[in-house]
Amino acid sequence: MLQNITLDPTWLEALSEEFEKTYMHALKAFLDEQAAQQKQILPPTPHWFHALNSTPLDQVKVVILGQDPYPTPGHAHGLAFSVMPEVKPLPKSLQNINRELYEDLGIDNSHTGYLQPWAQQGVLLLNAVLTVEAGKSNAHQGKGWERFTQKVVDVINEHRENVVFILWGNYAQKKGASIDTGRHLVINTPHPSPLSAYRGFFGSRPFSQANGYLKLHDITEIDWRV
Repeated sequence: MLQNITLDPTWLEALSEEFEKTYMHALKAFLDEQAAQQKQILPPTPHWFHALNSTPLDQVKVVILGQDPYPTPGHAHGLAFSVMPEVKPLPKSLQNINRELYEDLGIDNSHTGYLQPWAQQGVLLLNAVLTVEAGKSNAHQGKGWERFTQKVVDVINEHRENVVFILWGNYAQKKGASIDTGRHLVINTPHPSPLSAYRGFFGSRPFSQANGYLKLHDITEIDWRV
């Protein structure tokens, strides 16, 4: 299935060798097997690399790391934490993100969970695992996606300057452990899920922190309204 997917040229140049590695061949075989068993893979195949195609490497300003796609059909479209425009009510984590954004910058995004406008401004909304089986959270963990998306993080760390990495929760923070904090800003907070948001996510002001850092380095700030 991977051979039928197109990838933004800036990412393809940086990641082309990954597609020839053993782990990616194993991942492809796993996904082909899942499809052959008529299992519903989310998001739909054209959206697997939607985060990378929406935010080319040379335009990345901010990285927000998620874990895996929403397992509810019709929700995930390839951007971490984002849902399709028609989805209501919003997932609880996304409600908490909107709440913190309102407290931080007075921006009310409660009307939608569609974060495509962020991606188009340079916010890479990257899940660690790019696919999931419908109705089964984390079903595709440990199949190879984590290694691929770690390479994405490493490429940004190495080839870009003054990027803001917003790492919500232990899972994202482990993935970002190798980021050079001398060249990039790393914001570590608890995850916005209802289980942990009250432990330090609320009040962390990641959006204003990100824009303050970008402004300091003469980089156009993110308009967080959607």
